[in-house]
Amino acid sequence: MSLRKIRLVTSGESHGPALTAILEGLPAQLAISREKLQHQMRRRQLGYGRGGRMKIESDQVEITGGLRFGKTTGAPVGLTIRNLDFSNWKEIMDVWQEPQYKKRVVQRPRPGHADLAGGLKYGHHDLRDVLERASARETASRAAAGALCRQLLEQLGMEIASHVVRIGAVSLNRNFTWEELLDIQDSERLRCVDPSVEQKMMEQIDAAQQAKETLGGEFEVAARNVLPGLGSHVQWDQKLDGRIAQAMLSIPAVKGIAIGEAFKQAAGKGSDAHDEIFYDNTRGFFRKTNRAGGLEGGITNGEEVRITCAMKPLSTLMKPLSSVDIVTKETQDAVVERSDVCAVPAAGVVAESMMCLVLADAILEKFSCDSMPELLDAFEKYRQGVLNF
Repeated sequence: MSLRKIRLVTSGESHGPALTAILEGLPAQLAISREKLQHQMRRRQLGYGRGGRMKIESDQVEITGGLRFGKTTGAPVGLTIRNLDFSNWKEIMDVWQEPQYKKRVVQRPRPGHADLAGGLKYGHHDLRDVLERASARETASRAAAGALCRQLLEQLGMEIASHVVRIGAVSLNRNFTWEELLDIQDSERLRCVDPSVEQKMMEQIDAAQQAKETLGGEFEVAARNVLPGLGSHVQWDQKLDGRIAQAMLSIPAVKGIAIGEAFKQAAGKGSDAHDEIFYDNTRGFFRKTNRAGGLEGGITNGEEVRITCAMKPLSTLMKPLSSVDIVTKETQDAVVERSDVCAVPAAGVVAESMMCLVLADAILEKFSCDSMPELLDAFEKYRQGVLNF
């Protein structure tokens, strides 16, 4: 399990009435900004190459429990996001009544999606019972929960951001500053720090759309001002790098993760792979490089936590691949459902939310406080102890 002190459970289908999340474990007296919450929800909907669904949904979050007068009470926080598109799917997705004439039954699974594997596992012969839940629409619930955890981390001085480093064959090949990273967080394009590279990425998305194709890519998530000592080396399931990896790989279509310069290190020498240690009276222990991505031995080391995720092209194609009808067993084209051409920037925002969940969980694991005043006191005492080690 990637979460130990925080618990998140989500429910709901892509075209059902609503998405629901219950987030348990936040300390009491955490001030929550509705504007910041909705800002993160809006960011998940942005990005060049998104489909028509983003024009339908507003993703307004309704808090149904655990919050009073803008502050957490310590009880589980309930969040609901209404699916506005449900009005067009009432008969097909009705909770109680099966329609007289079945519509949009899915019997031709899409290669690369959960359709067939989920149908075999749960015995569904209408694969809509699988794809509605396996849809990336579920990540709106995680974005909402992560936005609350982000506000906890902000009170401790931490910042989280993401950016796109590859779309298809076009990639970013230069270094960038944190200021450049922050400047692009609200971009409606692709959140690439280099405008010239971003333009080439967009042109590739246009070409893919013309060809009825989809595109994947890579994005990086960075967390700044993360104090050392989160996670642990003493048991395999306490290592924070493993917990972050599980959280990232749970995002639909994410198939790989690198922590720091993992794959570059694999091709090099040890002397070029590790971050030498320095010390001064102001900063304490520090590194001039961050090849480890802020994690050593499963523990944060005080540098920025940096991870890169690889996202495969989306599995719904407007020019579908071959499949098999699960009833007739005849070879047919896979079903076509509404989809994006490219959703890499949106996946980066979801990954930010997952990073916020894991880091907030690690903070609460280390300090185990019931209220924000307790947590702030314990955090500052530990931070001073680290500086004076």
